[in-house]
Amino acid sequence: MKIWAPTQRGFAAIAAIFLVVVLAALGGFMLTFSNTQQLTSAQDVLGSRAYWAARAGLEWGIGNVAVQSSAAATCPASPTKLTVDSFIVCACCSMQSYAEGSSTPKVFQFTSVTSSTATATCSSTCSIVSPAAGNVGYIERSITVSMER
Repeated sequence: MKIWAPTQRGFAAIAAIFLVVVLAALGGFMLTFSNTQQLTSAQDVLGSRAYWAARAGLEWGIGNVAVQSSAAATCPASPTKLTVDSFIVCACCSMQSYAEGSSTPKVFQFTSVTSSTATATCSSTCSIVSPAAGNVGYIERSITVSMER
């Protein structure tokens, strides 16, 4: 009588370990991908909020000029630091006048720069000086518009 010695002992254990390692790697990839998606979505929302905060700074500057009479219209103090929905907004205005026939129209250029950092300050060139630039959650938007009056 022959006794058969099993020659493939432990093969199922090796296959199970390999499967567990592959599934763990797949789970790790899915977790990383999910975190990246969440961070991208959060930055998208912050970017949109920063844009609208910058837009509010423009509206503030345009509103200040629009309520003045045409002949006496001047820029508001520049740069002006505002806080809109936890964003720092620097609103700046510059004015140029030119002769056109018998009238002298004025062209106002408004710039609004927004930062998501509460410690940001406005520079004289209407830009943001922020110690948090380069941070993952840092958002900055800038909008410029011209208006003739």
